[in-house]
Order: sequence, then structure tokens, then C-alpha cells
Amino acid sequence: MGLTTVQFAALEMIGEVPNIDQASLSAMIAFDKTTILKVIEKLLDKGLITRVRSDEDRRSNKLHITPAGREVMRKVLSMMERIEQRILAPLPAEDQRKFLEMLTQLVHVNNIYSRAPLDAKIWDDAVAKQKKRGNSAKRGGKAG
Repeated sequence: MGLTTVQFAALEMIGEVPNIDQASLSAMIAFDKTTILKVIEKLLDKGLITRVRSDEDRRSNKLHITPAGREVMRKVLSMMERIEQRILAPLPAEDQRKFLEMLTQLVHVNNIYSRAPLDAKIWDDAVAKQKKRGNSAKRGGKAG
């Protein structure tokens, strides 16, 4: 797909949070503002996002995912799901759940060592959203 992990994280968040500004994006994916600026430029060059000057604050830019960006995300997420299933397949379902919970815990505990630590509230919201998404997928994609 030609995306780095940081580009993927940024593109996913831009798709999840329409009209996100660059500073919020930086905070939400826990990367410094200099890195995010370079990532945004790459995503713009690839035609995966658009950047529009904010009407409320002329110093701020709003980011939007393009149809091409949505298609790339669809393909990448599908590929990631297949890889996750293949990696976890040897484990019984309960062990898969426990393993993923332990990985999440390790990431959370070690967050403070990041170059741009993720805010605890943002982390908690993201984890809750991911759990909800996982439960929705188990029910065949129906919200519940």
C-alpha cells in the first residue's frame, strides 16, 4: 500500500475524526508536531487527504480523508485483520482475548516512554471505541 505506520495511524484518525486539525491529530496518535507535518504532506502528495484552512481559526487547518484514502484504509484494515487472524489462530479464543488484553496493558504502561505520550483520556476513549468496534464485528457489523 505504500504507507508507513505513522502515515497509516494519521490516515485512520483523519478518517475517524472528520475536520480534525493538525494539533489534535498529533495528540491523538501520539506523535510530535514536526513528524505529523511531514506525514500530512506525504498523505496530501498521495491524494489520500485534503487540507482546508479553518474558517474559525485561520492559523489552523482541517484535515479530511479522500475517497482514495478510504479505499486504501479499507484494503489495509482487511489485510491487517487477515494477518491478526493468522497469527492468533493457534490460540483458543479465550487465550486470544487475554493475549490482546495483555498487549494493550503493556502499551498503556509504557506510554510514558514515548516521544509524544498519548493523553490518558484519549487512550481510554480509543480503547473503548476499539472494544465497541470488536463487539460490533462479532455481531456481523450491526451496532448494538
